[in-house]
Amino acid sequence: MSMKTLTARFIAVLILVIPGIIAMIGFIFMKDAIFFYMSDHGNDNLTHVTFDWMRFVGGLVMFAIGMSFLGGWIYFRDHKRNYTGPRSKNKPSTKQLDV
Repeated sequence: MSMKTLTARFIAVLILVIPGIIAMIGFIFMKDAIFFYMSDHGNDNLTHVTFDWMRFVGGLVMFAIGMSFLGGWIYFRDHKRNYTGPRSKNKPSTKQLDV
């Protein structure tokens, strides 16, 4: 394997790993927001417990972006290799002919 193909494969793996890491970090942000909200309910020193919406929504956005990229990549790869079901196949055009 030449160095050019090895570099191209490494870059391709990075393109797939980075959205996965972004989705993982987003999941952790959502998990932490929920965990800290639940754990603050057990703290008797706090009089008003608030939910960290910014952390949760930011994590949700990061998770959605990362998973959408990976899901789209898998779908288009499967579509290109003809692994998809008959519902997503290209349908023949039904244009009417002008006579």
